[in-house]
Amino acid sequence: MGTLHIASTVKTPEIKFVPEEQALVLSGRSIPENAVDFYRPVLDWAQSVPKDFKLKVQVQLEYFNTSSSKCLLDLFKRLEAIDTLEVLWYFDADDEDMLEAGEDYDHIVGVPFKFVEVDPGV
Repeated sequence: MGTLHIASTVKTPEIKFVPEEQALVLSGRSIPENAVDFYRPVLDWAQSVPKDFKLKVQVQLEYFNTSSSKCLLDLFKRLEAIDTLEVLWYFDADDEDMLEAGEDYDHIVGVPFKFVEVDPGV
């Protein structure tokens, strides 16, 4: 399993693996022109994660489009075979759509999600 870091742009999130925290962090906006191309390195990286690895995925997206949604589902499906996997889904207290999106993923994939409400004013 190699390192992973994709810098954010106006249309794409920052995605990084933080080895010392055993955390994969996705943060920002995800509205790339071609989501499949953008997420391909992340999906490839996910294939290399050993089944017995302890991984925490922190999703701190403020917005994502439909094509990004499909890529996120693909990511969760690739990671669901990991024995010790936890997804922390962050959402603004006033953003019901983001909470509902996380709840939808929680019901679709066999991965434990924890929902973390954040104050949008912070």
